[in-house]
Amino acid sequence: MTETSPISVDIADGVAHVRLIRPDKLNAMNKAFWRDLPALIRNISDNARARVIVISSEGKHFSSGMDLSVFAEDPALNAPATGDTTVGNEAFRHLVALLQDSFSALDEARMPVLAAIQGGCIGGAVDMVSACDIRYATADAFFQIHEINIGMTADVGTFPRLCKLLPDGALRELAYTGRRLGAQKALALGLVTEVYPDQATMLEAVMATAREIASKAPLAIAGTKMMINYARDHTIAEGLDRIALWQAGMHSRAAMAEAFRAQQDKRTPVYPDLAPLRKEL
Repeated sequence: MTETSPISVDIADGVAHVRLIRPDKLNAMNKAFWRDLPALIRNISDNARARVIVISSEGKHFSSGMDLSVFAEDPALNAPATGDTTVGNEAFRHLVALLQDSFSALDEARMPVLAAIQGGCIGGAVDMVSACDIRYATADAFFQIHEINIGMTADVGTFPRLCKLLPDGALRELAYTGRRLGAQKALALGLVTEVYPDQATMLEAVMATAREIASKAPLAIAGTKMMINYARDHTIAEGLDRIALWQAGMHSRAAMAEAFRAQQDKRTPVYPDLAPLRKEL
């Protein structure tokens, strides 16, 4: 990571703790954020540097979303000299796809990604946490699809993913009105798994859950995440076929044997990490 990165990471006990560290700017997502987050997540995933990823932030608010400096002087937003805006529009589509890919890295990571959210989770931050596996919140947390309040449609992942996480009517109300969704109602709707009184209590609990997940067989966890994501996006029949194929090729008898031995010996099982991926020939 660069000196100017708005992100830091610490890895211990199989858990990579990724922090947004620009609290003076409400952890707004500047250009460095969009550059560094996907690179960091893919580095952890591809090189099996951790078994679980936790994302949190410093300060009163989790994140105020997109920093408008991302769009400053971007050539994709400048119309050609002819006045024909369609060429610029086509380039802008690719810019949006690039931003979307930053959060797809969370969804595609081989290990679970847990989000610990305090205060405001606004605009692009909703896009980000929607791509995480599990969300936790403090009592003062709120979620806001803010884009509608500034005359635009949320475009970096909110709708494709929140449609799978929230009831249709609740999502539409939030999207059409731009209202805040408080932590307790988010819990009732299933967007978050637990609500904690403060950030310190939340982080302690989330890190404990992360360490618990990290103690499981990494191959089985990777397969579980893959199957859940696949089932989310496909029919039941397709999901059943995919898990059968996975078990036929990836089921680890050695991991099961180690689990049984550890139970008999009353000890913590020891499993191998995932293998690093080969990214080039």
